[in-house]
Amino acid sequence: MKKSIFIRSAATAFLCFVLFNYTLANTPKAEGYKVGDQAISFQLKNVDGKMVSPADYQSAKGFIVVFTCNTCPYSKLYESRIEALNQKYASKGYPVLAINSNDMTKQPGDSFEEMVKTSNAGEYSFPYLYDESQEIATAYGATKTPHVYVLEKNKKNLQVKYIGAIDNNARDEKSATDKYVENAVDALLANKPVSTTSTKAIGCTIKWKEA
Repeated sequence: MKKSIFIRSAATAFLCFVLFNYTLANTPKAEGYKVGDQAISFQLKNVDGKMVSPADYQSAKGFIVVFTCNTCPYSKLYESRIEALNQKYASKGYPVLAINSNDMTKQPGDSFEEMVKTSNAGEYSFPYLYDESQEIATAYGATKTPHVYVLEKNKKNLQVKYIGAIDNNARDEKSATDKYVENAVDALLANKPVSTTSTKAIGCTIKWKEA
């Protein structure tokens, strides 16, 4: 009897150990940015094979950085809205830079090759960049797809002005009553404070590499 209890206890302890280490392996190693922080720049491969960086956009006033992917249902729901953001704001100085950070070994549908197909099928007007090392998602603190960071360019610096969701209704765009990203960019363009600076990003968890 005592032996049976010992075996069950040992098995439970081992399971807890495995789950704990699995959680650590699938959790970002940095807390990421808060509103007001200076964000790092980056240079990542676009679906056209070219390297793209915020530094390439000399006349930009800022950026709408969207961590997204090919496979997440929420990313698919927001696909047309992300395109609409670029159509509306790129010419005003706030282009969209979309980034896929998912580990393709865990999510084969998020490979670079599939990114190219997704971009072509959706006729994206914005760069769709591959964060293969996951360094940018980790630095920014992105955890979901989609997860948005609105950045304002100040000389050579990128200051975080908004973090979170695109709007308050993932399933029905027409029913969205708070368009967080649009409101943030509109405020910045008008030289006004952003009223809502952070919201909870709703979506699928980013698929992290094993430690």
